[in-house]
Amino acid sequence: MEAWGLALQFLRVGWFSSLNYMLNLNFHPTGRHFLQIPGPSPVPDRILRAMSYPTIDHRGEEFGALGLKILKDIKKIFQTQHPVIIYPASGTGAWEAALTNVTSPGDKVLMYETGHFASLWIKMAKRLGLDPQVIGESGSESGIQVSWRRGVNAALIQERLLADTHHAIKAVCVVHNETSTGVTSDISSVRKAIDAAKHPALLMVDTISGLACADFRHDTWGVDVSVGGSQKGLMLPPGISFNAVSPKAIEASQTAKMPKAFWAWDEIIEMNKLGYWPYTPSTNLLYALSESCDMILDPNRGGLASVFARHQRWGEGVRSAVNAWGLEIQCSQTASYSPVLTGVLMPEGVNADAVRNLIYKRFDCSLGTGLGILKSRMFRIGHLGDCNDLTLIGTIAACEMGLKLSGVTLKSSGVSATMDYFSNHPSPDPLLKT
Repeated sequence: MEAWGLALQFLRVGWFSSLNYMLNLNFHPTGRHFLQIPGPSPVPDRILRAMSYPTIDHRGEEFGALGLKILKDIKKIFQTQHPVIIYPASGTGAWEAALTNVTSPGDKVLMYETGHFASLWIKMAKRLGLDPQVIGESGSESGIQVSWRRGVNAALIQERLLADTHHAIKAVCVVHNETSTGVTSDISSVRKAIDAAKHPALLMVDTISGLACADFRHDTWGVDVSVGGSQKGLMLPPGISFNAVSPKAIEASQTAKMPKAFWAWDEIIEMNKLGYWPYTPSTNLLYALSESCDMILDPNRGGLASVFARHQRWGEGVRSAVNAWGLEIQCSQTASYSPVLTGVLMPEGVNADAVRNLIYKRFDCSLGTGLGILKSRMFRIGHLGDCNDLTLIGTIAACEMGLKLSGVTLKSSGVSATMDYFSNHPSPDPLLKT
């Protein structure tokens, strides 16, 4: 008995020690940590406060009112008049929902590879039993696959669809803003290519990192399924994701044979009519989404148009620093520069992850790592969401110090270039009046 007592006491001590370790969640001793990865992005205090509201009955009247308000607002974010399905899942879940609702096993889907996340969506399609037809521009630039440095070439899509005379291809899948490369694609050109080929394929777009940062128009651009996530421009924690769906996509879902239950649109759309879901929703994250929509759509701050202009300006300010340093921007097409993030390529022989790690440890600033074929070649600076000029100037300063400490020769000061850009291009956003 004494041995059992000692063992139990040991387990208690070990468990509490482990608990205390896990509860030490703030590793940053003073000030705010500079979270400058391209998502999850910093969560504003206003949204954190909304998340702290008491959880309510998800079948009660007040929840129904909340649900209807959110479903109305999120349509404005996607710029659509059609249903937007909200899932308690990451963007990966919304990828799967998009594919499983409109396809049948063995279907061909044309998937354009623009980077790591496009390649992961392709991998998912294969695992689901689909037949992805992968295309992208060939060749290389600075030793990197061209299709990872440029936006979608809609002419290649049109060419492939014209060759598909039997219309075996059921959907065209592209990424709007490729988070791994800092490249934004022209989605309207993809729709024009599909229409020019007179092909019935659905247009499916991943705008997980583009939503509420880069202009995205679900209806105007003729998108059939848009995939979004909470942790980027919406400024929420990870945990909810979206499918915005066209009438054509809903019609396709009624005959699609891919197995689905949780992801199925039909029951969700039906219950959403009264503001509810057929499962237990993420109530506190929906509080956060409501607050986020209020912030983004606020007419006193210019609404969506102002949000898009703000991100474009931030991107220009950050890229002015990279150009001043004399380093190469990962996106090689000026017209495709992302307003969400900027990828910075390192000179030959410099490990980007080592630079990034030094910046984190010395200056408490987190930058995005290189992904896939860009591993160790580049780091990514996020300039999205809850951000401002001084945040980005501080981030550029951390990068500049880290690059110098890593032995990278810089042409001139990126900090000065960014300060000059922001001071010469004043923010159009007014401070809110009290």
